[in-house]
Amino acid sequence: MSAPERALARIGLGAIERNCAHLRSLLRGDAQLCAVVKADGYGHGAVWAAKSALAGGASWLAVATAAEAEDLRRHGIAERILVMGALTREDLRVAAEAQADVVAWSPEVAERGERVHVKLDTGMGRLGTKDVELARSLLRDDTVGLMSHFATADEPDDDYFPRQLERFSEFAEEARRERPDLIVHAANSAATYRDPAALFDMVRCGIAIYGMDPFGEDPHARGLEPALSLHSHLGAVRRFEPGDSAGYGRRWTAHESTWIATVPIGYGDGWRRALSNNCDVLVGGRRHPVVGTISMDNLTIDLGPETDFAVGEPVVLIGAQGEERVLAEEVARRLDTINYEITCGLSSRVRRLHVR
Repeated sequence: MSAPERALARIGLGAIERNCAHLRSLLRGDAQLCAVVKADGYGHGAVWAAKSALAGGASWLAVATAAEAEDLRRHGIAERILVMGALTREDLRVAAEAQADVVAWSPEVAERGERVHVKLDTGMGRLGTKDVELARSLLRDDTVGLMSHFATADEPDDDYFPRQLERFSEFAEEARRERPDLIVHAANSAATYRDPAALFDMVRCGIAIYGMDPFGEDPHARGLEPALSLHSHLGAVRRFEPGDSAGYGRRWTAHESTWIATVPIGYGDGWRRALSNNCDVLVGGRRHPVVGTISMDNLTIDLGPETDFAVGEPVVLIGAQGEERVLAEEVARRLDTINYEITCGLSSRVRRLHVR
């Protein structure tokens, strides 16, 4: 049995492959899967995630920055890469050296970029041009693609997503009358599940390739397998009597005799302070509540009035143990945020172990 580690994220590369194969099965005809591996692969490790996604059927990769594209090339990845973020002149140079495609919504980028995807802002209100005439003028003989991005695809039955889809579809149909070779793409993970009309020639899936639900619910119900699990261990186990407190500010006090364990992981590792008195972890296949204030390097859990757990006992913060599981989606709900932020927020102090 290996020695316990204070903070370890296990990344299942086979899960990423299988998730990509599942997403490919949702597509029609020759539509392609672009795997989004920005922000270090949503905290999973960009290079590992990229190679696994490609093995699972992705044919494109997407990142946010030119430096991220450069890093993928440095690690021997030869497939097409799309840089989706705003770029300076220096960024455009780096992207060109990395032979990456770039996104344009202004004449400056359209003229300087070597492989360009024109972005129409159909309602996201972030990047892209809202001016259809300007977008039309940016389409050149060597333009590679036409794209947009949905603001509310993860909100089922809203009426904004259909309006965005209709606007983009009309523009894409018109553009393809003159340029049938354009790669048209708009769908993120949620849109890929939500509406076949949004699939076009390619989908850009991020959260789903890592096995997390784009709708913040249960990934298993959508055929997805979470790739990341987060582990620690019991660093100390001590008896507490009524009135004893745990953590800064004495935000939790024992009302009866119980056993309190210290787990050596905290907000310095990305386990947010707002989870104080507000989450469960798994020990021995059972849930145990976090009690007291989470600090930078430690948190405390209540093992109950009777326990046989000792120092070194494994702890699961995200993942399964026995019949119990804690999903990133559950942690996100506790924090009133999204599952993306949970894995992206794990710091570099958490060692990533990539396993197959």
